[in-house]
Amino acid sequence: MEEAYQQSYGQDWGIRIRDIEEKQKLISERLMLAGKTLIDNRDKTFEEMQEIKKELLKLKEDSVQIKRLLQSITEQLNNSARKDELIILQKQLDILRS
Repeated sequence: MEEAYQQSYGQDWGIRIRDIEEKQKLISERLMLAGKTLIDNRDKTFEEMQEIKKELLKLKEDSVQIKRLLQSITEQLNNSARKDELIILQKQLDILRS
């Protein structure tokens, strides 16, 4: 009888050890999956940040070009206004001469 009890007791320990080993294996697999997901997310975020930086640089370049264009247009408008003033002065001078 005692042998049956010891054998049963040994089997219980064997089952418990297998259960613990299986739980440990599952936890290890979950941890590996979580680590892989974390690395994938980090890589994806890094790529997105690089793309955003590129877009930001492009926007800055576009902004500088727009500022230059507006400055050029403003200068041309100022020169055009001076030409108009010269034309008016020329007409006034022509009227005085006649």
